[in-house]
Amino acid sequence: MKKRKSVFALLQGLLLPCVAAVVLLGFVSAVNDLDNGREQEDLQRLEGALRRGCVACYAAEGVYPPDLDYIKEHYGVQVDESKYIVYYDIFAENLMPDITVLENMQ
Repeated sequence: MKKRKSVFALLQGLLLPCVAAVVLLGFVSAVNDLDNGREQEDLQRLEGALRRGCVACYAAEGVYPPDLDYIKEHYGVQVDESKYIVYYDIFAENLMPDITVLENMQ
């Protein structure tokens, strides 16, 4: 009977650390997923702000902004250039520019 009790105690002693490790791993994974989701949302917000600035410029001036600096200077859009790379490609004054925001991997 003593062997059975000691085996049960041994399993119980191993089970608690294993369960704690699984819970900790799940928590770390959830925090990582939240962080990735936040970063993706920040990219979408910046792109949306740039597009709204372009539309506001077109509504007020009749032409889309000639470059990214114009939007920053006249329409108050702020870009953290250490964190994001913005590709702003304008084809014509009366066509919406192609705006792409990427995360800076440096």
